[in-house]
Amino acid sequence: MDAQRRGRGDQIDPADQWVLNPNTGEYELRLTPSGAQSPVSGTRGSTPPTRAGGARTDVPPQRRRRGAPEEPPPGRRGGRRPVQRKPKKAKKVLVWTGGTMAFVLVGVGAAGYFYLRHLEGNVTTTDVGSAGASNFSKDEAFSILIIGTDKRTGEGNEGYGDKGSSGHADTTILLHVAKDRSNATALSIPRDLIVNIPDCPTKLEDGSEKVVPGLQGVRFNRSLGEGGRDPGCTMRTVKENTGIQVDHFMMADFNAVKTLTTAVDGVDVCVEKPVNDKESKLVLPAGPSKVEGEQALAFVRTRKSFGNSGDLDRIKVQQQFLGSLMRKMSSGDTLTSPSKLLKLAEAATKALTVDQAIGSVGTLKDVALELKKVPTKNISFATVPVVDNPAEKVKATVVLDESKAPQVFDMIKNDVSFTEVKQQKKKEKDAEAARLKGTKAPASEVRVRILNGGAVAGSAQKTLQYLQVEEGVTKSENGGNAPAELARTTLEYAPDQADQARRLADIMGLSGSALKPGESVTNSQGVPAMTLTLGKDFKGAGVKLDAPVEAADVEKSTADKVKCAS
Repeated sequence: MDAQRRGRGDQIDPADQWVLNPNTGEYELRLTPSGAQSPVSGTRGSTPPTRAGGARTDVPPQRRRRGAPEEPPPGRRGGRRPVQRKPKKAKKVLVWTGGTMAFVLVGVGAAGYFYLRHLEGNVTTTDVGSAGASNFSKDEAFSILIIGTDKRTGEGNEGYGDKGSSGHADTTILLHVAKDRSNATALSIPRDLIVNIPDCPTKLEDGSEKVVPGLQGVRFNRSLGEGGRDPGCTMRTVKENTGIQVDHFMMADFNAVKTLTTAVDGVDVCVEKPVNDKESKLVLPAGPSKVEGEQALAFVRTRKSFGNSGDLDRIKVQQQFLGSLMRKMSSGDTLTSPSKLLKLAEAATKALTVDQAIGSVGTLKDVALELKKVPTKNISFATVPVVDNPAEKVKATVVLDESKAPQVFDMIKNDVSFTEVKQQKKKEKDAEAARLKGTKAPASEVRVRILNGGAVAGSAQKTLQYLQVEEGVTKSENGGNAPAELARTTLEYAPDQADQARRLADIMGLSGSALKPGESVTNSQGVPAMTLTLGKDFKGAGVKLDAPVEAADVEKSTADKVKCAS
């Protein structure tokens, strides 16, 4: 019977309709058991598939089932509030990566792109307003805040989380992906970290907006749920306390812990000693084991069996679990199995709530493909450096370790990897390095106009004083604020100013990528000058921008390494 004409009582497993075409090496959709296969991808002008007799078998457009509600057009899903699913205290930990990595893998192939049209209908979106980016850029670095709550939602989760909780940010991980996709950092933020929560504008169901008042010196987990705070408030709290701009968020149902691990036939874990946790009901022998479903959920919830039984030690265990889940999702067994990919995608999308900017099928595909470019060996897991709260006699909360945390935040803001990887492709690096080669004009002949494009207030004036007094660049002036903020410092110059640009690059420590061949501007004296725009990466007058950044002295792991929980 034609698959498109089956009655509603006939349940079709989507995975059964995908077959591997040995000629193309791609999975294709088989609409009839005996019909031709229909490639999901291809190039324009390609020859339509034919039967043995030569008749064309072009695939007809898909139709909705009789009686089924008409599908909304692809795109943003409006300002729907997050569905109150039941995450659990179980730590949305794997949910964040589970959902993200499922998109990564599903987005890899042509079949994945086709199926994403269906998956978009599973995803809930929330309008976070100005808390995040208005769109997703494939050409820039980006940060996604993965949030898990302790709200009881989801069938079978009555025993997890806090009864009556409005849903706090129980597990939060900031996933930052470098602009060149060479590396990524997953930074865990402890729920008991003392922070300041800013005033949070939130959108209501009727389209109106209210501002939830901020709080001073409270636990980070209160940035979500309490008082009507939405994920946008958690994003704002991260920016307020770390200086890192969060572009997007993903919040997921903890049922994904069960369904994702089951979809990949279990995740490999390792413990140094036997575990018999009466609270989470986790029972494991020493050494390697495989967990899925309820047992996987128990593994990420367990805290009494590891370290000093605190939340920081549980975070380490969860990071190890996520690394293993990433490896399993990226394995050949998963990538070559349509049924596993579909189960993963269904589980992840049904669990996810995201911001509107990434809520469309096309954007989710783009996010997935960009994440897929990062090698697992260069995905680092780390935790915000903290120390016990000195204001407490009985230690229950933590505060930032001011000797380490600022450096970690700066590394993320400036795309510095926690692993040793090359930041640029060789061709790009060679082309940019060539701009620095050649003669350099004397400092006294360098004409430059300095603008502040995102650096700390007063940076342009301090740089002017430094260049004139310390470096002899006397033909320089302060041009005030730039029209727009820049992530990185740039120097624009005309072709006949290349020797001046090389001299200033040497003084400032500018890389070849910071040099932008273009046009000169007319300075206050009416003569041509270069334009130096100080970006958010500016480190201070007299501090070279290419100064090496030492690796932060924090405990970290990578997604490609197997570790045993202890």
